[in-house]
Amino acid sequence: MTASDKPLFGKLALIGIGLIGGSIARRARRDGLVGHIAISTRRAETLERARELDLGDSYCLDPAQAVKDADLVILCVPVGASGAVTEAIAGALKPGAIVSDVGSVKGDVVKQMQPFIPQGVHFVPAHPVAGTEQSGPDSGFADLFDERWCIVTPPEGTDAAAVDRLVGFWTALGSNVEVMEPERHDLVLAITSHIPHLIAYNIVGTAAHLEKVTASEVIKFSAGGFRDFTRIAASDPTMWRDVFLHNKDAVLEMLGRFIEDLFALQRSIRFGEGDKLYDLFTRTRAIRRSIVDVGQDTSAPDFGRGPTKR
Repeated sequence: MTASDKPLFGKLALIGIGLIGGSIARRARRDGLVGHIAISTRRAETLERARELDLGDSYCLDPAQAVKDADLVILCVPVGASGAVTEAIAGALKPGAIVSDVGSVKGDVVKQMQPFIPQGVHFVPAHPVAGTEQSGPDSGFADLFDERWCIVTPPEGTDAAAVDRLVGFWTALGSNVEVMEPERHDLVLAITSHIPHLIAYNIVGTAAHLEKVTASEVIKFSAGGFRDFTRIAASDPTMWRDVFLHNKDAVLEMLGRFIEDLFALQRSIRFGEGDKLYDLFTRTRAIRRSIVDVGQDTSAPDFGRGPTKR
């Protein structure tokens, strides 16, 4: 945006200021997307750190105070807290405001939040499919959403103009945006994000409990595969606990399919079925090429990382 451009929203309220909230604040401030950024979080030390980083224009521990007169309110909290936070701010929301979130579960979040959304306030959930294993206000950066997808999941009957305004905001943050039904989102993300995280947590936990291989050997000889699992497994534990508890049905459905396929793979190894293994590995290489082709990762060696510093 140029200095003469009108902000997309007069006041943005961010409830929660970790990686996602901090990145929204940085990009919105850098590009002049909003006139005022109000920040609220439940811990005084986190709020003070956000102030030190100059992420907003006003800061308060009370979320209801933060959302007063806000045109756009985005909840950047663990999905399990969505309902309670929405209830806390409901009475302070102004008519015409848009309330959204950034949770990676949508169906359950809609069930939690929608009952507390006042008449005349627009509820447009969203999920930016972007992030790192880092958390806290220091972890955010303005370019986090560039060329990453944001999935907007309006419940049936949502005002189309409000959806368009939120889509425009996420586009201005750098995202590619797709509109999807909440239940469809949860099924897709169960296999593309939630199950991979579950596997990462499990395999790193398995390595930690091995008795025949010492912890020092696991750390010292971590090849690329295990190292990448540890990066995923370092993600915020509160966030991912809530994801699995609140997307339970879709996760269990996809986990059942994964276990069936894993047993088939076990059988192929046990009985020396090399052709089946080769065919599987060939198909999975094609998936990797497709991900690179659409710009969701780089084809640079070692996943774009440079040599490990010693």
